[in-house]
Amino acid sequence: MALKADSKKIKRWREERQWSQEHLAELAGLGLRTVQRVEKGEGASRETLMALAAAFDVDVSALCIDPEDEAADIAQARLAKGFAAARLGLFIHLASYVLGMIVFAAISLGEGYFVMKWPMLWWTVGVAAHIFVITLVWLVARFGDAK
Repeated sequence: MALKADSKKIKRWREERQWSQEHLAELAGLGLRTVQRVEKGEGASRETLMALAAAFDVDVSALCIDPEDEAADIAQARLAKGFAAARLGLFIHLASYVLGMIVFAAISLGEGYFVMKWPMLWWTVGVAAHIFVITLVWLVARFGDAK
């Protein structure tokens, strides 16, 4: 069964000790290609991890990624990506709002009276609602986990 090795930690520990991949492979009794695959993030057998743990003089669990931590990191990354997309949508909305207000003002000036006041008013309400929703989502995401 392939375990999920913490490839970044293994590489960092090797570099902190100033070991080459060849030296680590020799210490662990593994092939160079195996060490390269593990550091690249590919699956590793339990025996490979046990050999690496012996070379680093640590427990095998120290070289593995905790599935719960990994799931939490993935969920956090998805949340951040979703919020970034929502923020981008807001910025696009704001940019189109500014352009629209310029066009509406030009139309109103051309007509001689303030003919575009209602579209301007309701678009402003829509932008304000969009800002409110994004702010609310941000507040819930930021302070909702502080249970």
